[in-house]
Amino acid sequence: MPASRRGSSSVTLPTGQTLALHTRTSEAEDLPHATKKKMADHLRKYEALFTLTPQRMRMIVEAFKESLELGLSKPGQVVPMIPTYVFGWPTGKEQGNYLAIDLGGTNLRVCLVTLQGEGKFEITQSKYRLTEEQKQEDGQQLFDFCAECLKAFIDSNIEGGDIEKGAILPLGFTFSYPCNQNRIDHGELIRWTKGFGAPNTEGHDVVTMFRKSLDKFKVSAEIVALTCDTTGTLIASHYVNPKTKIACIFGTGCNAAYMEHVGDIPKMAQLGIDADAEMAINCEWGAFDSFEHENLPRTKYDQIIDETSNKPGEQAFEKLISGRYLGEILRLIICELIDEGMLFLGQNTYKLEIPYSFDTAFLSLMESDPTDELLMIIGIFTHFFAVETTLAERQFFRALAKLVGRRAARLSACGIAAIVSKMGYLEEGCAVGADGSLYNKYPGFAERIHEGLQDVFGEKGRNIITYHAEDGSGIGAAIIAAMTKDRKLANRYPNL
Repeated sequence: MPASRRGSSSVTLPTGQTLALHTRTSEAEDLPHATKKKMADHLRKYEALFTLTPQRMRMIVEAFKESLELGLSKPGQVVPMIPTYVFGWPTGKEQGNYLAIDLGGTNLRVCLVTLQGEGKFEITQSKYRLTEEQKQEDGQQLFDFCAECLKAFIDSNIEGGDIEKGAILPLGFTFSYPCNQNRIDHGELIRWTKGFGAPNTEGHDVVTMFRKSLDKFKVSAEIVALTCDTTGTLIASHYVNPKTKIACIFGTGCNAAYMEHVGDIPKMAQLGIDADAEMAINCEWGAFDSFEHENLPRTKYDQIIDETSNKPGEQAFEKLISGRYLGEILRLIICELIDEGMLFLGQNTYKLEIPYSFDTAFLSLMESDPTDELLMIIGIFTHFFAVETTLAERQFFRALAKLVGRRAARLSACGIAAIVSKMGYLEEGCAVGADGSLYNKYPGFAERIHEGLQDVFGEKGRNIITYHAEDGSGIGAAIIAAMTKDRKLANRYPNL
């Protein structure tokens, strides 16, 4: 009788559904499979490819710092270092009802935020899932969808008594894609990221487009501020924890924001803003090392992902660390081993050959509780890809997932270290508000970032602490809308 392994588990789908799995995996000798020794030989090859040494990390940090400085010096750089026109930190005294809408990589989220002062707030929200078709259809249609959802949300809250009928509420619009801004309620889309490709949008002012849709559907809201989720995260996190100096998003995409002295932003010198004033900078650091590819440790799998993406050559940093791509990196390695006759011989592997079919959520599950992880791997491969796995293969897949996930976290640490080093935060230390599905859900991601910071800075790296951030795209956008309203009422840079 062939040996078998039985087990039950549940797998959470990327859609949020939970599936119960009852699996049986054969170890029968009549089914060809890779031996433990062969898998170990291959693993050594991938360890060499995906391991990032402290010395290499420090080199990346120095190159990263140069890109940040260049982006502050002049417009049109690879890392654009976008001035957000968010002046300084919140006071904690902001009050009132504000709407926030967030066009994210996966969902459209609409929020009603009541700021109560003293760092307190209440939030009501609804989510609407974006289809892949909506991400590629005409840009104005995309904003029409946003306006329809916002109108439905407002109408529902009027009925519930949370919004006064006839009230026109200030709206903070979270749009987490790189834009050129010359004031806080304006933004020309530089390029889509996170898999979006809606035509007739790049080069256009997205606030103007959204206002057109709001007028079309007679939505009772006034766009006061355009921001990105990272800038919102920076402001919301500081609102709750004043030690916060940097905010990062590690999710479908990746980005960072921090507060810079206007005097250290040469490309803004002509605006005549007080040099001692502070302004939040939206780094859009996912573009680091794009086009030239001189600094990041790209493997052939990263190159395939880049070349087959809708934006070849762009977003080089993001393609190595964001949740959109990690599962695809692992799938490409698996497919290479299938082609070499190493895996799943005699089995139909067509499901594994579908691009992006191996979700990053699967990597997260493969690195979950060590008592369940091998059983979880059985469930993933049998249920989603209809292939049987051996124990040696499961151990190999888990080790491979760790390599890919650890490289992503250590590269993320390089980005944080570049800002820390540039701003001189290392000695006194600082908190980093971090959000996104990778940071929040991928096992060990935060710990690996901290490990990476210590590899870059030595023991002083312990002074930099990341923590789960406050809701930037909801609460943060509302606080920024409140700050902007107060600033303009005080006639402080009213045209910005």
